[in-house]
Amino acid sequence: MFSVAGIAQEEGSSSVGSSPLFFSLMSLSPGIGSPYTLLRDMKSDERGMWLFNFLTACARCVAAGSFDNASNGLEQISLLASPDGDIVQRIVAYFTEALADRVVRGWRPGLHKALNSTKLTSVAEIILAQKLFFEYCPFLRLSYVITNQAILEAMEGEKVVHIIDLYSFEPAQWINLLQELKERKDGPPHLIITGIHDQKEVLDQMALRLNEAAEKLDIPFQFNPIVSKLEVLDVGSLRVKSGEAVAISSVLQLHSLLAFDDETIRMRNSPSVSNSSSSVHLPRVLQMNPRTLGDFLQRDVASLYGASPDSQSSPPLSFAPSSRTLSFLNTLWGLSPKLMVVTEHESNHNGHNLMERVNEALKFYAALFDCLENTLPRAPTERQKIEKLLFGEEIKNIIACEGLERKARHEKLDKWIPRLEFAGFGKVHLSYNGMRQAMRVLQSCNYVGFEIKEENGCFIICWHDYPLFSVSAWRFKRYC
Repeated sequence: MFSVAGIAQEEGSSSVGSSPLFFSLMSLSPGIGSPYTLLRDMKSDERGMWLFNFLTACARCVAAGSFDNASNGLEQISLLASPDGDIVQRIVAYFTEALADRVVRGWRPGLHKALNSTKLTSVAEIILAQKLFFEYCPFLRLSYVITNQAILEAMEGEKVVHIIDLYSFEPAQWINLLQELKERKDGPPHLIITGIHDQKEVLDQMALRLNEAAEKLDIPFQFNPIVSKLEVLDVGSLRVKSGEAVAISSVLQLHSLLAFDDETIRMRNSPSVSNSSSSVHLPRVLQMNPRTLGDFLQRDVASLYGASPDSQSSPPLSFAPSSRTLSFLNTLWGLSPKLMVVTEHESNHNGHNLMERVNEALKFYAALFDCLENTLPRAPTERQKIEKLLFGEEIKNIIACEGLERKARHEKLDKWIPRLEFAGFGKVHLSYNGMRQAMRVLQSCNYVGFEIKEENGCFIICWHDYPLFSVSAWRFKRYC
């Protein structure tokens, strides 16, 4: 197994980027005496660690604005890294590309725009990569199983169940739920699924597959497609009616809203924008219960934005509640859901400091690459699609982009808990049955190396003890 711990040991070291060896290697040309020659005689582990050290040193140059040094270093690394190479070479290749993209963006923005004007990945390719990831890595499958079990338990005895799927692209999840509902002792409920996706073709396929399954199982069913991005979703289009028991499924979606929070804070702190507290619009739940707001501001606002209570960089407390994410969560709270299940990346890729993001992303994606290496060793074409179109694009977004362009703002569960509580949700402990169902999936598919840990009623999905994804459950909580 590839060691993520080895990368973590190098974190925080500043000696690599300032060492004479580093700068002498960057000044070498291909050929005799180049890094390739030096690396050729190294053992595999030493060579891999050298590449990571060299990459981290280049990242420090990028973060410091030393673009000439960064450019020379990235050129040398590009001779050694390859998306077709071993696991370390592949990881480093995508991080090198991301750093180079950031350099060109900051150094020559016009050139960057020209170079990327025709680099468009088709929606069909991205969806294919997502489906390959679902097929060959169990993370989404485990999330779906845990979500379905939580829905079954929460909706016991309900006659009309309305599920809102915030990213509706894989029919297998809901086909499995239909099969489970068919076995209910009191008979299946009338099931309504509202599927949200920004591509109509995806929703058309969802409707076709789910309607066929429901008809075969003789379950009353309705699929409502909504073609929309999450950030511009019209809640009125969800068509939630009185008497419906509502469940919400969010799989790797909420973090994308954080980009709008960052942009709003930047505009709020601009000298041209008034700091008057009268412009702050509090979520409805906070208007009803001012004490909740006071408690939150005292305890949790800094943690939401990755800052300590005394940090100079934390946003104004009076402004924090008006973020887009909290507004969206409060809108979901307004639907009075019996259950909301949230799956998110268990990593912090949303720091303002570039090196923090590089270090966190290196560890996280090293674990993902290693997982894929072990589950898909003999299908390089499929593996390359996943690594390039999913992992590679996320890495580039985390490292090269800022502002509204940086959508991959992954944050850990300990940041999502206060947000969800602040929006009015109460945590629901996931049951042992959910854990058991997920473990059965791992055993039946012969997945080795995956673990599911319980932490305060939530589940953490790990690869060899390294946390990668969290699953948590929430419910509507009424305030008086």
